[in-house]
Amino acid sequence: MKTLKILVGVAFVIAISAFALDKVSGTKIEGGYSIGDVATDFKLKNVDDTLISLADYKEAKGFIVIFTCNHCPYSVAYEDRIIELDAAFKEKGYPVVAINPNNPKAYPDDSFDNMQIRAKDKGFTFPYLFDDGQKIYPQYGATKTPHVYVLEKTPTGNIVRYIGAIDNNYKDASAADQKYVEDAVNALLKGEKVPVEITKAIGCSIKA
Repeated sequence: MKTLKILVGVAFVIAISAFALDKVSGTKIEGGYSIGDVATDFKLKNVDDTLISLADYKEAKGFIVIFTCNHCPYSVAYEDRIIELDAAFKEKGYPVVAINPNNPKAYPDDSFDNMQIRAKDKGFTFPYLFDDGQKIYPQYGATKTPHVYVLEKTPTGNIVRYIGAIDNNYKDASAADQKYVEDAVNALLKGEKVPVEITKAIGCSIKA
């Protein structure tokens, strides 16, 4: 019985530690960026057939880069909130830039043609880019759709300031009481430290 209690206690400590890691500043995302890293720019095809890079946004103060897709129910649940983020922050200098990281051969719903249809049907106000060849998402370290990276533009490059989820309730926007991306961007606009720098992205695994 004593051994069982010890094992339960150890398991509890491990679980709490794992949860805490999602919140700790500077935690390394395996194979991707940490807080404070300079994010690589890219040039990807948008649903309007133009090529988009972060360097095109001369007046931007930063970016809300969101890896998302057509088919994932988590991504679909967040679409309206992504549109709202763009509406709230684009004019303040932090536009949304969405990227579909999935391999359409593995998931045809995420083909470029279907991206164009989805963007039109939902009235996306932001670029919806195709990660052709799946070269960008591994650099960032994205593992889920949606997976968010808030970048701050600086003289030394686009610095990663937040990584993770949009908020803490994918099922119900009105029930979300921790709006991580919104809080991060508002802090950056005020010149303040981002209150929560890393959270666990909840969503579908990226299809290679």
